[in-house]
Amino acid sequence: MRAPAFWSAPHPTLVARALAPLGALYGALTAQRMARRGLCVDAPVVCIGNFTAGGAGKTPTAIAAARALRALGERPFFLSRGYGARESVRTPVRVDPARHGASAVGDEPLLLAREAATFVCADRVAGAQAAVRAGASVIVMDDGLQNPSLHKDLAIVVIDAEAGAGNGLCIPAGPLRAPLAAQWAHVDAALIIGAPTHEAGRALAWEAQARGLPVLRGALAPDETQAHELLGRRVVAFAGIGRPEKFFDTLREAGALIAQTRAFPDHHVFTQSELDDLRARAAAEQASLVTTRKDYVRMGAPGDVAVLDVSLSLEAAQDFADLLAQGLARARET
Repeated sequence: MRAPAFWSAPHPTLVARALAPLGALYGALTAQRMARRGLCVDAPVVCIGNFTAGGAGKTPTAIAAARALRALGERPFFLSRGYGARESVRTPVRVDPARHGASAVGDEPLLLAREAATFVCADRVAGAQAAVRAGASVIVMDDGLQNPSLHKDLAIVVIDAEAGAGNGLCIPAGPLRAPLAAQWAHVDAALIIGAPTHEAGRALAWEAQARGLPVLRGALAPDETQAHELLGRRVVAFAGIGRPEKFFDTLREAGALIAQTRAFPDHHVFTQSELDDLRARAAAEQASLVTTRKDYVRMGAPGDVAVLDVSLSLEAAQDFADLLAQGLARARET
């Protein structure tokens, strides 16, 4: 879905207020579900989640967590529900990028599988158990903060500093998946991604600190080689992610000359007519097509489309590694 513009307003608009009763019901049901006790598996579970619908940087954070865990001597496996697959993956599937496409397992699992072994399953417990049997010493959940089925030993909430909690209301009146107070109760640390000057991110950082939670900061940094290749290059940019404008801003900061942009809903499945239209736009502008890695794998990796990858750059990488190590130690003491 594409987030409605009124979700990002600093205060609820008339439309948001009209939808607020539905949002309150949705949020209350989600909060009630989150309060259930999850099942444990024979490996610690690190959850990388967010408070809102849409992108906040969870997948780059999950990849950074896997790298840090590997440096600690662990064997991290990713676990995903496979959002974006055409059909729900009901039994655990180990992702093989050479064999699976985005329509079978989802787009994010294909990115994760480039970094570490990845299992996809709508049943998080079954997926985690399959990962343990395959040799995981720790499981990194990409998303799933609101899913109560699997016990989480360490839950890190990823917050977009610019978007924050939007208008503060729950879906469909706003972007929150549940009321903030109910979600904070299930969080062990916060990672704020983006400039610290954004008021929305600062407000949530202050709340985390008031609750005695560690607050980490980072930014999404473009791949230097790809950014250099795009410097001064005329492009038609498109993206089907939670916040496409973030990708377009990253391209501008990398020095690309954007002739046109086109935003699609998150996890959008591109039709042939849409691809033809994008190619026609690029030809008319005498420009190259460029998109995100997530969109690229969902399109089937076309050779005439450039990619700009991003990764998480942490202000205090050692603090992040220490947080993970401490979380594993607590899990293994119980």
